[in-house]
Amino acid sequence: MSEIVEGTDCPSTSSITSLESKKTSGNAGFDASQIAEVKAWLISQFDAAGKDLPDFEYTSRSIAHIHKIAALSQAKTQAATIVANDFRQKATEYRSQAARIREILEHVGLVQDSLPSNVVSSAQVLANVANLLNIRDTELSSFLVAMADLSLRKTAVEEKRAKVQKESKELLDYTRKAIARLTYLKRALAQLEDDVPPCEAQMEHWKTNLAIMDSKERQYLQQYSNYKAMLNRVGYSPEISHGVLVEMAEHRKDLEKKTKPILDTLRSYQDLPPDKALAALAIEDKKRHYAAAEKYLEDVLQSALESNN
Repeated sequence: MSEIVEGTDCPSTSSITSLESKKTSGNAGFDASQIAEVKAWLISQFDAAGKDLPDFEYTSRSIAHIHKIAALSQAKTQAATIVANDFRQKATEYRSQAARIREILEHVGLVQDSLPSNVVSSAQVLANVANLLNIRDTELSSFLVAMADLSLRKTAVEEKRAKVQKESKELLDYTRKAIARLTYLKRALAQLEDDVPPCEAQMEHWKTNLAIMDSKERQYLQQYSNYKAMLNRVGYSPEISHGVLVEMAEHRKDLEKKTKPILDTLRSYQDLPPDKALAALAIEDKKRHYAAAEKYLEDVLQSALESNN
C-alpha cells in the first residue's frame, strides 16, 4: 500500500493539524475523526516505506478518497493477517504431527534411512499420487473414491468433448456450405459483371429505340390531330362507321357492274360522226375496207393453195 501513495503529494503533520484546526473552528469542513484516521494511516504507510510524509494541501474530495483507500487497505490487511495466522497455526500443527509420526516410525524401525530405496520411491510415488488426487490419506477407500470421482470427471469431459466435436463438425459443415455458397455467389457476380457490357449496349439500343418511338408517337399524335381536323371539315360524324362504309363500297361495286355494259356500248359510239349522212358514208367506207380485206385474204389463200399443188 505504500507503493500506492508513494508518488502522491500528502500533507505533513503540521499542515494536517492546521487544516484540522481550521475546519474544526469553521464548523464547515471535514470530520475530525476521518482526518485523524487519514493522518495516522499515511504516516504509518510512509514510515513502513522508510520515507517522510510530503507536504500538500488537502481538499474534501482528496480526504474522502484517501479515507476510502485507507479503510479498504486496513480491511484487506486484517483479512491477510487472519489468513497468515491460520496458515502459521496449521504449519505448526503439521510440524508437530510430523515429529510425532517420525518418532513413531523410529520406534517401529521404519525410519526413511533404514528403508530400502525401492520402498522409499514407492512411498514417494504414493504420496505424489495422493497429492495429485487431492486426498488427505493413503487409504484404499480414499484412492477408490478419488478414482471414482476422476472417472466421473473423465466421463463428463468425454461427453463435453463429444459435444464439442459434434458442434465443431456442424460448424465445419456450415463453413463448407458457406464457402460453397460464397464461391457460387462469386461466380454469379463474375457472370453478372461479364453480362454488364452487353446489357448496357442493349439498354443503349433500347434507349435509342425508345427515343425513336417517342418521336414517332408525337408524329402519330400530330397526324391523328390533322386527320381528326380533316374529318371534322368534311363532315365526318361518329354515325359513319366501318360497317356503313363497307356497305357503301359494296353498293358502289353493284352500280359499277350495272353501268359497265352501258358504258361499253356508249364507248362504241364515240368513233361515229355526229351527222347521219357522214355516218352513212363512214359505214360504206368501212364496208369497202371490209370487202377489200376479204378479197385480199382470198387471194392469199388461193396463191398458197397453188404453190402447194
